[in-house]
Amino acid sequence: DVPQFVDGTTRVSAEDMVNLIEKHGDLVILDSRKSSDFHKGFIEGAVSLPDTDTNAQSLAKHVKSKGTPIVFYCNGIKCGRSMKAAKVALKHGYKKVYWFRGGMEEWEAKGMPVTK
Repeated sequence: DVPQFVDGTTRVSAEDMVNLIEKHGDLVILDSRKSSDFHKGFIEGAVSLPDTDTNAQSLAKHVKSKGTPIVFYCNGIKCGRSMKAAKVALKHGYKKVYWFRGGMEEWEAKGMPVTK
């Protein structure tokens, strides 16, 4: 089961995501789902980085510095991929890690735009 919170991350909602995107020009949005899910639709600006491919090298490739804000998401509250990826980022010393626990499920339910 996916927990409510992940120590070291800031849990965000769909509305918080919109605020983060507006507030942080350097925000990196990482989609932790399988690439087949990503191609069905994703949050604008997101980069596909499945949890299974999330490691020190792939994070460094997408995220400029350990102080750059990053948000991880996946399919929704039953999907643990973004949680695993966020834990990897924390382990490698990233400081501003956000976790959008509701993921695509919440994003779409709230009528937020999906890019294909």
